[in-house]
Amino acid sequence: MTKPPIRFDPAVRTALDTGAPVVALESTIITHGMPWPDNLAMLKRVETAVRDHGATPATIAVIDGTIRIGLSATDAETLAKASGTLKLSRADLAFACAEGLTGGTTVAATMMAAHGAGIAVFATGGIGGVHQGAETSFDISADLDELARTPVTVVSAGAKAILDIPKTLEALETRGVPVIAVGQDEMPAFWSRGSGLDAPLRLDDADAIARFVAMRTELADYRHGGILVANPVPAEAEIPHAEMAVFIAQAQAEAARQGIAGKQVTPWLLARIVEITGGRSLLTNIALVESNARLGAEIAVALARR
Repeated sequence: MTKPPIRFDPAVRTALDTGAPVVALESTIITHGMPWPDNLAMLKRVETAVRDHGATPATIAVIDGTIRIGLSATDAETLAKASGTLKLSRADLAFACAEGLTGGTTVAATMMAAHGAGIAVFATGGIGGVHQGAETSFDISADLDELARTPVTVVSAGAKAILDIPKTLEALETRGVPVIAVGQDEMPAFWSRGSGLDAPLRLDDADAIARFVAMRTELADYRHGGILVANPVPAEAEIPHAEMAVFIAQAQAEAARQGIAGKQVTPWLLARIVEITGGRSLLTNIALVESNARLGAEIAVALARR
């Protein structure tokens, strides 16, 4: 039987072997979410935030068919500069490995790789979910089913605000995924601290979240999947929900006119919104990913102490 092509960064391997806290990070935000050189600068800031809060960062990607659990500085720069990389989810992760290809891992694929590597906490920007118009397009992210099946705690700023957030919350509830807003009763909406929707659950700090995660782990016979932690973007960096709604509507109308569909929708919309906002949404995106990395590290540290 062929062994899965997986390579661990030495620092990540050491941390896992010694039971030290580790936080997984995704790579589609590098390959498809931000332009060069902002993507590499963001990755460095996020990895530094994880280290500064007591954990080891493990950025996950596929390079030349090998799943990388942690990237060297050279690999990170190569990936950030690369063009034509794949956007990898559950359906095509093994395909990329079999064909020796390179790609960024989505939330779903990163959860798979993190769980396989023994990493319990994963920090990202926002998850995928139910797209606007999904009742006719059936465009629903594989992230939702991955959260239902894979026991990894995902720290995000909620679902990406370009999605249908009410339907995304309904889909998560149907799949039995706990959704926890941090420090507030309202569900955050990626670039915005509020969405106008009540959060299903609320916890106020990393210790409380770790206690909940530990209890879910103890109830392993119930075959729980993942947990979604919705961490509001820092107040000083947010773009208010009503203001963002105008920008999102403009970008979505343009995407519909141009026939943008499938896996191209999310990266196209995110890039167009950066243009529409004059770069403001990019700064907010960087701030929220960095904030999620800090919280992810705090949760991982709290879990390691238990």
